[in-house]
Amino acid sequence: MVDAKIRRRLEPAIKPLFHAWWRMRRAMTLGVRAVVTDESGRVLLVRHTYTEGWYFPGGGVEKGETAIDAVKRELEEEGGATALETPRLIGFYANPKFANDHIALYRIDKWAPCAHRSAGEIAERGFFALDALPDGVTAGTQRRLAEVFQGAALSAEW
Repeated sequence: MVDAKIRRRLEPAIKPLFHAWWRMRRAMTLGVRAVVTDESGRVLLVRHTYTEGWYFPGGGVEKGETAIDAVKRELEEEGGATALETPRLIGFYANPKFANDHIALYRIDKWAPCAHRSAGEIAERGFFALDALPDGVTAGTQRRLAEVFQGAALSAEW
């Protein structure tokens, strides 16, 4: 078994290669993202170690896992928050960046802090006011923020 320290050091370089191989091997992929706000209305965003930009916490749905279970797991791993209610589906989007990739976006209004378990995957996480977002929020994340908080029409693409 590979030593945990070595794996954590190599993960930022290896993970993008693994993701590319994995996407080519699967006919369709399904990802999830979570919209979570704090008591001040600030939104939770994360920045990964292996790609540019700020995103909602989320990731891939594993074999045998439901999308709801995946979004709850990813929220704990990346965001350091435990859902206290069933996540509510906001929309289902095609991801044009990757062929046959789809993303289910969920809203979680009741949550509690927990220890994150990102194993070096997350460089930063934080709650941000909608009028004071960090530089580098991805275009897809910005579109979803407009849909959820400003009433913009839902798009079919991420």
